[in-house]
Amino acid sequence: MRRLRACLGATAAVGLAALGTTALLAGNAAGAPSSPAASSALSNRWYAAAPYLMPLDNDPPDAGAIMDATGLKAFQLAFVLAPNGGGCSPTWGGTAAVSSDTAVKSVIDTIRGKGGDVSVSIGGYGGTKLGQACADAASTAAAYQQVITKYGLHAIDFDLEEPEYENTAAIKNEIGAAKILQQNNPGLYVSVTTAGTADGTGWFGKQMLLEAKSQGFTPNNFSIMPFDGGFNGAASQTSALTNFNKILQSTFGWDEATAYAHEGFSGMNGRSDSGEIFSQADFQTVLDYATSHHMDRFTFWSLNRDRQCSPPDNGGRTSGTCSSVAQNSWDFAKYSVKFAGVTPPTTPPTSPPPTSPTPPPSTGCKTAWNAGTAYTGGSEVSYNQHNWKAKWWTQNEIPGASQWGPWQDEGAC
Repeated sequence: MRRLRACLGATAAVGLAALGTTALLAGNAAGAPSSPAASSALSNRWYAAAPYLMPLDNDPPDAGAIMDATGLKAFQLAFVLAPNGGGCSPTWGGTAAVSSDTAVKSVIDTIRGKGGDVSVSIGGYGGTKLGQACADAASTAAAYQQVITKYGLHAIDFDLEEPEYENTAAIKNEIGAAKILQQNNPGLYVSVTTAGTADGTGWFGKQMLLEAKSQGFTPNNFSIMPFDGGFNGAASQTSALTNFNKILQSTFGWDEATAYAHEGFSGMNGRSDSGEIFSQADFQTVLDYATSHHMDRFTFWSLNRDRQCSPPDNGGRTSGTCSSVAQNSWDFAKYSVKFAGVTPPTTPPTSPPPTSPTPPPSTGCKTAWNAGTAYTGGSEVSYNQHNWKAKWWTQNEIPGASQWGPWQDEGAC
Protein backbone atom coordinates (compact mmCIF):
# COMPACT_ATOMS: atom_id res chain seq x y z
CA MET A 1 0.00 0.00 0.00
CA ARG A 2 3.11 2.21 -0.22
CA ARG A 3 1.31 5.59 -0.37
CA LEU A 4 4.59 7.40 0.07
CA ARG A 5 5.67 6.32 -3.40
CA ALA A 6 2.63 7.88 -5.02
CA CYS A 7 3.15 11.22 -3.30
CA LEU A 8 6.84 11.48 -4.12
CA GLY A 9 7.01 9.57 -7.39
CA ALA A 10 4.40 11.65 -9.21
CA THR A 11 6.30 14.88 -8.73
CA ALA A 12 9.77 13.39 -8.84
CA ALA A 13 9.16 11.80 -12.21
CA VAL A 14 8.54 15.23 -13.73
CA GLY A 15 11.97 16.47 -12.73
CA LEU A 16 14.24 13.50 -13.25
CA ALA A 17 17.27 15.62 -13.99
CA ALA A 18 16.88 17.50 -10.72
CA LEU A 19 16.61 14.24 -8.82
CA GLY A 20 19.69 12.51 -10.07
CA THR A 21 19.26 11.41 -13.70
CA THR A 22 21.93 13.82 -14.86
CA ALA A 23 24.34 12.51 -12.27
CA LEU A 24 23.60 8.95 -13.26
CA LEU A 25 24.33 9.68 -16.88
CA ALA A 26 27.49 11.55 -16.04
CA GLY A 27 28.82 8.75 -13.90
CA ASN A 28 28.05 5.99 -16.41
CA ALA A 29 28.39 6.01 -20.16
CA ALA A 30 24.84 6.36 -21.47
CA GLY A 31 23.86 3.50 -23.71
CA ALA A 32 27.04 1.59 -22.98
CA PRO A 33 26.80 -2.09 -23.86
CA SER A 34 26.00 -4.47 -21.04
CA SER A 35 28.96 -6.06 -19.35
CA PRO A 36 29.68 -9.79 -19.79
CA ALA A 37 28.11 -10.33 -16.36
CA ALA A 38 24.77 -9.17 -17.76
CA SER A 39 24.04 -12.58 -19.26
CA SER A 40 24.67 -14.45 -16.00
CA ALA A 41 21.77 -14.97 -13.63
CA LEU A 42 22.19 -15.03 -9.88
CA SER A 43 20.63 -17.75 -7.76
CA ASN A 44 16.90 -17.31 -7.12
CA ARG A 45 17.74 -16.66 -3.48
CA TRP A 46 19.31 -13.34 -4.44
CA TYR A 47 16.29 -12.21 -6.48
CA ALA A 48 14.17 -13.20 -3.47
CA ALA A 49 16.29 -10.92 -1.27
CA ALA A 50 16.48 -7.88 -3.57
CA PRO A 51 15.42 -4.65 -1.80
CA TYR A 52 13.52 -2.02 -3.78
CA LEU A 53 15.44 0.85 -5.35
CA MET A 54 14.01 3.77 -7.30
CA PRO A 55 16.80 4.45 -9.81
CA LEU A 56 15.40 7.78 -11.06
CA ASP A 57 13.50 9.22 -8.08
CA ASN A 58 13.91 9.90 -4.34
CA ASP A 59 17.61 10.82 -4.39
CA PRO A 60 18.87 7.48 -5.76
CA PRO A 61 21.79 6.08 -3.77
CA ASP A 62 24.87 4.66 -5.49
CA ALA A 63 24.08 0.98 -6.01
CA GLY A 64 27.75 0.11 -6.38
CA ALA A 65 28.57 1.73 -3.04
CA ILE A 66 25.81 -0.31 -1.37
CA MET A 67 27.24 -3.49 -2.91
CA ASP A 68 30.72 -2.64 -1.64
CA ALA A 69 29.49 -1.80 1.86
CA THR A 70 27.13 -4.74 2.41
CA GLY A 71 27.79 -7.55 -0.07
CA LEU A 72 24.33 -7.04 -1.59
CA LYS A 73 24.10 -8.37 -5.14
CA ALA A 74 20.49 -7.90 -6.25
CA PHE A 75 18.21 -4.87 -6.55
CA GLN A 76 14.45 -4.57 -7.19
CA LEU A 77 14.08 -1.56 -9.51
CA ALA A 78 10.79 0.34 -9.29
CA PHE A 79 8.39 1.05 -11.04
CA VAL A 80 7.29 0.27 -14.60
CA LEU A 81 3.92 1.85 -15.45
CA ALA A 82 1.76 2.77 -18.42
CA PRO A 83 2.42 6.23 -19.94
CA ASN A 84 0.73 9.06 -18.07
CA GLY A 85 -0.84 10.22 -21.31
CA GLY A 86 -2.32 6.81 -22.09
CA GLY A 87 -1.23 3.79 -24.09
CA CYS A 88 0.03 0.24 -23.64
CA SER A 89 3.79 0.70 -23.59
CA PRO A 90 6.19 0.46 -20.63
CA THR A 91 7.63 3.54 -18.95
CA TRP A 92 9.55 4.30 -15.80
CA GLY A 93 7.18 6.13 -13.49
CA GLY A 94 4.74 6.95 -16.30
CA THR A 95 7.11 9.42 -17.98
CA ALA A 96 10.36 7.84 -19.19
CA ALA A 97 9.84 5.35 -22.02
CA VAL A 98 11.64 2.06 -21.54
CA SER A 99 12.31 1.86 -25.29
CA SER A 100 14.56 4.95 -25.24
CA ASP A 101 15.91 4.61 -21.71
CA THR A 102 19.63 4.96 -21.08
CA ALA A 103 19.67 6.11 -17.44
CA VAL A 104 18.25 2.95 -15.84
CA LYS A 105 20.24 0.76 -18.22
CA SER A 106 23.40 2.52 -17.06
CA VAL A 107 22.54 1.71 -13.44
CA ILE A 108 21.90 -1.93 -14.37
CA ASP A 109 25.20 -2.13 -16.25
CA THR A 110 27.03 -0.80 -13.20
CA ILE A 111 25.39 -3.40 -10.93
CA ARG A 112 26.10 -6.23 -13.34
CA GLY A 113 29.65 -5.05 -13.84
CA LYS A 114 30.19 -5.67 -10.13
CA GLY A 115 28.75 -9.19 -10.30
CA GLY A 116 25.17 -8.33 -9.33
CA ASP A 117 21.82 -8.26 -11.10
CA VAL A 118 18.36 -6.70 -10.95
CA SER A 119 14.70 -7.56 -10.94
CA VAL A 120 12.21 -4.99 -12.22
CA SER A 121 8.98 -4.23 -10.38
CA ILE A 122 5.82 -3.24 -12.20
CA GLY A 123 2.85 -1.51 -10.63
CA GLY A 124 3.08 -0.06 -7.15
CA TYR A 125 0.63 2.35 -5.54
CA GLY A 126 0.68 5.37 -7.85
CA GLY A 127 0.13 5.95 -11.55
CA THR A 128 -1.67 3.95 -14.22
CA LYS A 129 -0.70 0.29 -14.49
CA LEU A 130 -0.27 -1.55 -17.76
CA GLY A 131 -2.93 -4.05 -16.66
CA GLN A 132 -5.36 -1.15 -16.60
CA ALA A 133 -4.23 0.40 -19.89
CA CYS A 134 -3.73 -2.68 -22.09
CA ALA A 135 -6.64 -4.45 -23.76
CA ASP A 136 -5.94 -7.98 -22.58
CA ALA A 137 -3.40 -10.30 -20.99
CA ALA A 138 -1.52 -10.86 -24.26
CA SER A 139 -0.94 -7.16 -24.92
CA THR A 140 -0.04 -6.59 -21.27
CA ALA A 141 2.51 -9.39 -21.49
CA ALA A 142 3.89 -7.96 -24.73
CA ALA A 143 4.52 -4.64 -23.00
CA TYR A 144 6.35 -6.34 -20.14
CA GLN A 145 8.30 -8.50 -22.57
CA GLN A 146 9.79 -5.29 -23.95
CA VAL A 147 11.21 -4.61 -20.48
CA ILE A 148 12.55 -8.16 -20.10
CA THR A 149 14.17 -8.03 -23.53
CA LYS A 150 15.55 -4.49 -23.16
CA TYR A 151 17.37 -5.28 -19.93
CA GLY A 152 17.94 -9.04 -20.31
CA LEU A 153 15.98 -9.69 -17.11
CA HIS A 154 16.09 -12.91 -15.11
CA ALA A 155 13.46 -11.75 -12.58
CA ILE A 156 10.32 -9.60 -12.44
CA ASP A 157 7.97 -8.48 -9.68
CA PHE A 158 4.23 -7.81 -10.04
CA ASP A 159 3.35 -5.26 -7.34
CA LEU A 160 -0.45 -5.55 -7.36
CA GLU A 161 -2.05 -3.20 -4.85
CA GLU A 162 -4.39 -0.24 -4.53
CA PRO A 163 -6.07 0.96 -6.59
CA GLU A 164 -5.34 -1.52 -9.40
CA TYR A 165 -6.15 -4.66 -7.47
CA GLU A 166 -9.70 -3.35 -7.01
CA ASN A 167 -10.10 -3.58 -10.81
CA THR A 168 -11.09 -7.14 -11.72
CA ALA A 169 -10.26 -6.77 -15.42
CA ALA A 170 -6.86 -5.24 -14.69
CA ILE A 171 -5.90 -8.03 -12.28
CA LYS A 172 -7.01 -10.61 -14.82
CA ASN A 173 -4.69 -8.95 -17.34
CA GLU A 174 -1.78 -8.80 -14.88
CA ILE A 175 -2.07 -12.43 -13.76
CA GLY A 176 -2.54 -13.56 -17.34
CA ALA A 177 0.50 -11.57 -18.41
CA ALA A 178 2.58 -13.03 -15.58
CA LYS A 179 1.64 -16.54 -16.69
CA ILE A 180 2.55 -15.78 -20.33
CA LEU A 181 5.91 -14.31 -19.33
CA GLN A 182 6.64 -17.30 -17.12
CA GLN A 183 5.94 -19.66 -20.03
CA ASN A 184 7.85 -17.63 -22.62
CA ASN A 185 10.93 -16.96 -20.47
CA PRO A 186 12.00 -20.29 -18.92
CA GLY A 187 13.64 -19.82 -15.55
CA LEU A 188 12.26 -16.29 -15.06
CA TYR A 189 11.88 -15.59 -11.31
CA VAL A 190 8.39 -14.15 -10.76
CA SER A 191 7.20 -12.60 -7.51
CA VAL A 192 3.74 -11.17 -6.84
CA THR A 193 3.51 -8.52 -4.11
CA THR A 194 0.26 -7.31 -2.56
CA ALA A 195 -1.10 -5.51 0.50
CA GLY A 196 -0.87 -7.08 3.94
CA THR A 197 -3.43 -6.98 6.75
CA ALA A 198 -3.55 -8.44 10.24
CA ASP A 199 -5.50 -11.34 8.73
CA GLY A 200 -2.84 -11.88 6.08
CA THR A 201 -4.32 -9.98 3.17
CA GLY A 202 -7.65 -8.30 2.51
CA TRP A 203 -10.59 -9.13 0.27
CA PHE A 204 -8.96 -7.82 -2.91
CA GLY A 205 -5.75 -9.69 -2.17
CA LYS A 206 -7.74 -12.89 -1.76
CA GLN A 207 -9.55 -12.24 -5.04
CA MET A 208 -6.15 -11.84 -6.73
CA LEU A 209 -5.09 -15.24 -5.37
CA LEU A 210 -8.32 -16.79 -6.65
CA GLU A 211 -7.65 -15.27 -10.08
CA ALA A 212 -4.20 -16.87 -10.08
CA LYS A 213 -5.73 -20.19 -9.12
CA SER A 214 -8.37 -19.97 -11.85
CA GLN A 215 -5.68 -19.29 -14.47
CA GLY A 216 -3.41 -22.07 -13.19
CA PHE A 217 -0.64 -19.59 -12.42
CA THR A 218 1.90 -20.16 -9.65
CA PRO A 219 4.73 -17.62 -9.22
CA ASN A 220 7.85 -18.25 -7.19
CA ASN A 221 6.06 -16.47 -4.36
CA PHE A 222 3.14 -14.36 -3.25
CA SER A 223 4.48 -11.65 -0.92
CA ILE A 224 2.53 -9.42 1.44
CA MET A 225 3.44 -5.96 2.74
CA PRO A 226 2.59 -5.96 6.46
CA PHE A 227 2.72 -2.21 7.07
CA ASP A 228 0.38 0.78 6.68
CA GLY A 229 -2.38 -1.23 8.32
CA GLY A 230 -2.18 -0.76 12.07
CA PHE A 231 0.90 -2.92 12.53
CA ASN A 232 3.03 -2.55 15.63
CA GLY A 233 6.48 -4.06 15.21
CA ALA A 234 7.64 -7.52 14.26
CA ALA A 235 5.17 -9.56 16.31
CA SER A 236 2.22 -8.15 14.37
CA GLN A 237 4.04 -8.80 11.09
CA THR A 238 4.91 -12.43 11.81
CA SER A 239 1.31 -12.98 12.93
CA ALA A 240 0.13 -11.64 9.55
CA LEU A 241 2.58 -13.93 7.75
CA THR A 242 1.21 -16.92 9.67
CA ASN A 243 -2.33 -15.95 8.72
CA PHE A 244 -1.34 -15.41 5.09
CA ASN A 245 0.18 -18.89 5.06
CA LYS A 246 -3.22 -20.29 6.01
CA ILE A 247 -4.83 -18.32 3.17
CA LEU A 248 -2.35 -19.81 0.69
CA GLN A 249 -3.09 -23.29 2.04
CA SER A 250 -6.84 -22.92 1.74
CA THR A 251 -6.69 -21.24 -1.69
CA PHE A 252 -4.32 -23.60 -3.44
CA GLY A 253 -4.70 -26.78 -1.41
CA TRP A 254 -1.08 -26.67 -0.29
CA ASP A 255 0.25 -28.05 2.97
CA GLU A 256 1.93 -25.64 5.38
CA ALA A 257 5.48 -26.23 4.12
CA THR A 258 4.50 -25.79 0.47
CA ALA A 259 2.67 -22.57 1.30
CA TYR A 260 5.71 -21.17 3.11
CA ALA A 261 7.90 -22.16 0.15
CA HIS A 262 5.69 -19.86 -1.97
CA GLU A 263 5.33 -17.04 0.57
CA GLY A 264 7.24 -13.78 0.87
CA PHE A 265 7.63 -10.74 3.10
CA SER A 266 8.00 -7.17 1.84
CA GLY A 267 8.51 -4.73 4.71
CA MET A 268 9.09 -1.02 5.13
CA ASN A 269 12.20 0.11 6.97
CA GLY A 270 11.95 2.81 9.61
CA ARG A 271 8.81 4.97 9.74
CA SER A 272 5.95 3.87 7.52
CA ASP A 273 3.45 6.11 5.72
CA SER A 274 0.97 5.71 8.60
CA GLY A 275 3.53 6.36 11.34
CA GLU A 276 4.40 2.78 12.28
CA ILE A 277 8.04 2.25 13.27
CA PHE A 278 10.02 -0.81 12.15
CA SER A 279 13.51 -0.97 13.61
CA GLN A 280 16.54 -3.09 12.85
CA ALA A 281 15.47 -5.42 15.68
CA ASP A 282 12.06 -5.86 14.03
CA PHE A 283 13.75 -6.79 10.77
CA GLN A 284 15.90 -9.38 12.56
CA THR A 285 12.83 -10.96 14.16
CA VAL A 286 10.99 -11.21 10.84
CA LEU A 287 14.15 -12.50 9.17
CA ASP A 288 14.41 -15.28 11.76
CA TYR A 289 10.76 -16.15 11.13
CA ALA A 290 11.23 -16.17 7.35
CA THR A 291 14.34 -18.36 7.41
CA SER A 292 13.03 -20.77 10.04
CA HIS A 293 9.86 -21.34 8.02
CA HIS A 294 11.77 -21.62 4.72
CA MET A 295 9.92 -18.69 3.15
CA ASP A 296 10.81 -17.79 -0.41
CA ARG A 297 11.28 -14.02 -0.16
CA PHE A 298 12.45 -11.27 2.20
CA THR A 299 12.61 -7.74 0.85
CA PHE A 300 11.77 -4.16 1.83
CA TRP A 301 10.85 -0.67 0.69
CA SER A 302 13.36 0.85 0.15
CA LEU A 303 17.10 1.37 -0.33
CA ASN A 304 16.42 5.04 -1.05
CA ARG A 305 15.26 5.21 2.60
CA ASP A 306 18.05 3.04 4.06
CA ARG A 307 19.99 5.92 5.61
CA GLN A 308 19.52 8.24 8.56
CA CYS A 309 17.73 11.53 8.03
CA SER A 310 19.79 14.69 8.34
CA PRO A 311 19.22 16.08 10.83
CA PRO A 312 17.84 13.00 12.66
CA ASP A 313 14.12 13.46 13.32
CA ASN A 314 13.46 10.53 15.66
CA GLY A 315 10.52 9.17 13.69
CA GLY A 316 8.69 12.48 13.33
CA ARG A 317 8.05 12.25 9.58
CA THR A 318 7.98 9.75 6.75
CA SER A 319 10.49 10.38 4.00
CA GLY A 320 11.23 8.80 0.65
CA THR A 321 14.95 9.41 1.08
CA CYS A 322 15.66 8.38 4.70
CA SER A 323 14.23 6.07 7.37
CA SER A 324 13.50 8.49 10.25
CA VAL A 325 15.10 6.06 12.71
CA ALA A 326 18.61 6.01 14.12
CA GLN A 327 20.80 3.92 11.83
CA ASN A 328 23.98 3.59 9.87
CA SER A 329 23.67 3.73 6.11
CA TRP A 330 22.46 0.44 4.61
CA ASP A 331 21.66 -1.20 7.97
CA PHE A 332 18.47 -2.69 6.57
CA ALA A 333 20.10 -3.93 3.36
CA LYS A 334 22.25 -6.22 5.49
CA TYR A 335 19.18 -8.26 6.45
CA SER A 336 18.54 -8.97 2.78
CA VAL A 337 22.15 -10.12 2.47
CA LYS A 338 21.63 -12.47 5.43
CA PHE A 339 18.47 -13.88 3.84
CA ALA A 340 20.30 -14.54 0.60
CA GLY A 341 22.55 -16.89 2.52
CA VAL A 342 25.76 -14.92 2.96
CA THR A 343 25.16 -15.31 6.68
CA PRO A 344 23.26 -18.57 7.32
CA PRO A 345 20.22 -18.31 9.61
CA THR A 346 20.87 -19.28 13.22
CA THR A 347 17.28 -20.20 14.09
CA PRO A 348 16.58 -23.89 13.40
CA PRO A 349 13.59 -24.76 11.20
CA THR A 350 10.39 -25.36 13.14
CA SER A 351 9.22 -27.98 10.66
CA PRO A 352 12.24 -29.32 8.79
CA PRO A 353 11.41 -31.07 5.54
CA PRO A 354 12.11 -34.78 5.46
CA THR A 355 15.46 -35.75 4.03
CA SER A 356 16.60 -38.94 2.43
CA PRO A 357 19.95 -40.19 1.19
CA THR A 358 20.82 -39.30 -2.38
CA PRO A 359 20.40 -42.48 -4.41
CA PRO A 360 23.20 -43.79 -6.61
CA PRO A 361 23.29 -42.68 -10.22
CA SER A 362 20.41 -44.03 -12.26
CA THR A 363 20.93 -45.90 -15.51
CA GLY A 364 17.88 -44.45 -17.28
CA CYS A 365 16.43 -40.97 -17.57
CA LYS A 366 12.84 -40.22 -16.65
CA THR A 367 10.50 -38.26 -18.90
CA ALA A 368 12.03 -34.87 -19.67
CA TRP A 369 10.92 -31.92 -17.51
CA ASN A 370 8.45 -29.57 -19.24
CA ALA A 371 7.93 -25.96 -18.15
CA GLY A 372 4.19 -26.07 -18.91
CA THR A 373 3.45 -29.26 -16.97
CA ALA A 374 2.17 -29.14 -13.39
CA TYR A 375 3.91 -31.75 -11.21
CA THR A 376 2.70 -33.07 -7.87
CA GLY A 377 4.92 -34.17 -4.98
CA GLY A 378 6.72 -37.40 -5.87
CA SER A 379 6.68 -36.82 -9.64
CA GLU A 380 9.93 -37.73 -11.38
CA VAL A 381 11.51 -36.04 -14.39
CA SER A 382 14.88 -35.74 -16.06
CA TYR A 383 16.73 -32.49 -16.69
CA ASN A 384 20.33 -31.71 -17.61
CA GLN A 385 21.24 -35.44 -17.53
CA HIS A 386 19.94 -35.89 -13.97
CA ASN A 387 16.73 -37.39 -12.63
CA TRP A 388 14.73 -35.22 -10.22
CA LYS A 389 11.84 -35.84 -7.83
CA ALA A 390 9.29 -33.12 -6.93
CA LYS A 391 9.10 -32.33 -3.20
CA TRP A 392 5.74 -30.60 -3.64
CA TRP A 393 3.43 -29.25 -6.36
CA THR A 394 5.36 -27.20 -8.88
CA GLN A 395 5.15 -25.73 -12.36
CA ASN A 396 7.79 -23.92 -14.44
CA GLU A 397 10.44 -24.14 -11.71
CA ILE A 398 13.63 -25.46 -13.30
CA PRO A 399 15.17 -28.49 -11.55
CA GLY A 400 18.38 -27.53 -9.82
CA ALA A 401 17.90 -23.79 -10.30
CA SER A 402 17.93 -23.25 -6.56
CA GLN A 403 18.88 -25.30 -3.52
CA TRP A 404 15.65 -23.98 -1.99
CA GLY A 405 13.53 -25.14 -4.91
CA PRO A 406 10.96 -27.92 -5.27
CA TRP A 407 13.20 -30.51 -6.93
CA GLN A 408 15.39 -33.17 -5.25
CA ASP A 409 18.33 -34.42 -7.27
CA GLU A 410 18.15 -38.22 -7.69
CA GLY A 411 21.46 -38.51 -9.47
CA ALA A 412 22.89 -38.64 -12.97
CA CYS A 413 21.16 -40.60 -15.70
